[in-house]
Amino acid sequence: MLCATAPPQAWSSISLSYPKVPFVQKRHNLTSSRLRICASFQEPNGVKVEYTPWLIVGLGNPGNKYHGTRHNVGFEMIDRISEAEGIVMNTIQSKSLIGIGSIGDVPLLLAKPQAYMNFSGEAVGPLAAYYQVPLRHILLVYDEMSLPNGVLRIQPKGGHGHHNGVKSVIEHLDGCREFPRFCIGIGNPPGTMDFKAFLLQKFSVVERQQIDGALEQGVDAVRTLVLDGFSKRITRFNLGQKYKYNKV
Repeated sequence: MLCATAPPQAWSSISLSYPKVPFVQKRHNLTSSRLRICASFQEPNGVKVEYTPWLIVGLGNPGNKYHGTRHNVGFEMIDRISEAEGIVMNTIQSKSLIGIGSIGDVPLLLAKPQAYMNFSGEAVGPLAAYYQVPLRHILLVYDEMSLPNGVLRIQPKGGHGHHNGVKSVIEHLDGCREFPRFCIGIGNPPGTMDFKAFLLQKFSVVERQQIDGALEQGVDAVRTLVLDGFSKRITRFNLGQKYKYNKV
């Protein structure tokens, strides 16, 4: 059994467990290859309440060479959530660095795939199958050039938008696209700059300030999503982000 150890308010009664059975991925039948994960909380009246865990995956490239680049803001979001919720990222599984913890009473797994961006699905598919996380609770966090720098958007599903990391994840979820997305805007390349060079470039001072502020907002948004789902608060969050740089 894997037992969660923090935070203080409720962790003494929350646990995550899974069968120690080798993972076998069936290429065309993801559902049948999943293993059960149990997350439970003991209420004061003795009633046992079970929660469905979330798998939150930030996309990026491993290694110091890519640290702080536009293509790695997904990794940065995971780091911010990890720090804010006291979740230690200290386990390697399925080509990912993972941490197990919670937001409130809801257990979650944070993951940073250690395969390169274009092969992110090789990590996400096996993790989702192993822990039996339903599609609706797999939150993929990644950079988005169609959004202005520092603008965030959370949506329940979508396509890949020509993002190679998202393409890989969809492929390894048997083509399913019905999983939530957390897009972090990084803007478009200036002029005729090659988009690949742009993605692997670090932010300017002003852009960095915008991204840092966005990541702080992102932590609160993730908390809202995990605790309340796609509620009106997420709708208001998206609307506020859409007009965040518009001056009244």
